[in-house]
Amino acid sequence: MTTRRIHHLALRTDWDDARAAGEYRISTLGRTLEEEGFIHCSRDLTQLHGVHTAYYSHLSEPLIVLDIDPTGLDIRLENGFPHLYGPLPVTAVTATRPYHPAAAGESTP
Repeated sequence: MTTRRIHHLALRTDWDDARAAGEYRISTLGRTLEEEGFIHCSRDLTQLHGVHTAYYSHLSEPLIVLDIDPTGLDIRLENGFPHLYGPLPVTAVTATRPYHPAAAGESTP
């Protein structure tokens, strides 16, 4: 996979825990890396919005977007989505920002 950035939608609390531990191990909402076998990622904002709609739209807890440099990570493109096989080192996250569905063009209830 090229060094183009990929993204992961995360609960702020999960990211805070990962920063303390040195690595992130959540695949998607309620599923760990160990349970799923990989960490779900997105190539672009369209995919990220789809993940939000499918898994996170019912939550009120703050969400953040992790921007990831995939260099040196075991990233595999499967069914159009990048999947990270193994934990995400916090050093591979190049930026974080709050996720706001309304600002991203999603409708809100």
